Amino acid sequence: MEVIEGCRLPVLRRNQENEDEWPLAEILSVKDISGRKVFYVHYIDFNKRLDEWVTPERLDLKKIQFPKKEAKTPTKNGLPGSRPNSPERELKKTLDLSLHASTAGIDKTIAMPGLPYLASSASLQRVPVVKIPDRTNSIENVTKNLLSKRKLEAASLVTQCSPATPVAPAPEIPTPVYAQQNGSARRPVPAVAGRKRKANCLGTDEDSQDSSDGIPSAPRMTGSLVSDRSHDDIVTRMKNIECIELGRHRLKPWYFSPYPQELTSLPVLYLCEFCLKYLKSLKCLQRHLTKCNLRHPPGNEIYRKGTISFFEIDGRKNKNYSQNLCLLAKCFLDHKTLYYDTDPFLFYVMTEYDCKGFHIVGYFSKEKESTEDYNVACILTLPPYQRRGYGKLLIEFSYELSKVEGKTGTPEKPLSDLGLLSYRSYWSQTILEILMELKSDNGERPQITINEISELTSIKKEDVISTLQYLNLINYYKGQYILTLSEDIVEGHEKAMMKRHLRIDSKCLHFTPKDWSKRGKW
Repeated sequence: MEVIEGCRLPVLRRNQENEDEWPLAEILSVKDISGRKVFYVHYIDFNKRLDEWVTPERLDLKKIQFPKKEAKTPTKNGLPGSRPNSPERELKKTLDLSLHASTAGIDKTIAMPGLPYLASSASLQRVPVVKIPDRTNSIENVTKNLLSKRKLEAASLVTQCSPATPVAPAPEIPTPVYAQQNGSARRPVPAVAGRKRKANCLGTDEDSQDSSDGIPSAPRMTGSLVSDRSHDDIVTRMKNIECIELGRHRLKPWYFSPYPQELTSLPVLYLCEFCLKYLKSLKCLQRHLTKCNLRHPPGNEIYRKGTISFFEIDGRKNKNYSQNLCLLAKCFLDHKTLYYDTDPFLFYVMTEYDCKGFHIVGYFSKEKESTEDYNVACILTLPPYQRRGYGKLLIEFSYELSKVEGKTGTPEKPLSDLGLLSYRSYWSQTILEILMELKSDNGERPQITINEISELTSIKKEDVISTLQYLNLINYYKGQYILTLSEDIVEGHEKAMMKRHLRIDSKCLHFTPKDWSKRGKW
């Protein structure tokens, strides 16, 4: 029985508990090494970073499933030889038709009123009570946002889509909102008018704000890296770099990265940790280091506290470094494609300093001009520095820049699995920190609006509401929406904050935002 590409069968692997398991896997490639076949497998329903080469002993041939033969279909000109419709293309047609049907007859977006917000404990000593205008029946109706019609377009391999066409928003009605305490009505608190929302282009992550009919929107055509599976093929599904040596670390890539073909057959790819230039041998690296004068990323150092520094790098002025950074990042970011035009982007590289120089820890990129209020395009903490608090530090720094700019921001969607976890954790801790610090005024229960939370943290209003829903803080009580902080939530937050030692000190930030709209082509 010959195992060929496309076959599915159980494959032996070790899980996190170091126990044997036999998950179903697909054979993506077969090669012969010294007369012995090895198989590149993708574990079904597992992340692609777990893909690996396996030997025949790990295959369960008794349960093998051979691929079905696909019939050829004619092309538009009636000529044979075209490939059959892929599931992605069929899905695009379905989504396009569904989007057209769901938006026909709807021509405005529900405006987001400012929601008064009160924090309380489980003992109901500080019960927040908020009266929502009668026109809303649920908190979800308040947060729903109509997606504009847009065509699903194929992108090259990272998160790069044409800006979404905004739907004309409905005029916002400043409806008074009453907050009641102790059975007596307080004076009306006018709803804080929020900025009119544009139709967001979001992914299918469960934390994303999708359209009211549950149909995910098309990927954006702007971004340093762009999400798209339409051009996905067998080559880009397989890791092509075996190992990367970066300074004192050896990194095992998770995903495909478009380094030059001649470098993919090397056992180790060597990178200069300061300029990120890739070299084919240790001898070449040593020769390069005698010529390379960099001991830190190019660009301006805009933050330093202790051994942690941040450098701002202009993608136009430092194109080679930016492209090398994108190549390295692609090794650890799935569903992304390298985008060589780095001119419209800024890169913020976090480093750790020692006597040898400033060593890269992670980075995030952002558009110089974002019509969607995105403050992060791509974000990555390198594997040797993960699970040490650096991810949250990168996120916190991105929001600190937004505060200086006087804007609210949100990351580009869809987020990766690890990115989603990091952002959820950061949003939860930051919002709970605000609520825990609220103090009573003249013995009355403290209160705060969603808009005020957004302004204090620079977290976009939609992310604030989705985080409150994720934490299950929103409850319906006597015809009104209230937010309650339970004892478990408070204890869990206090424990998490005790472990969080790395924080951004705004006093150490030396950053002046630029108005890129007045700078022509940057």
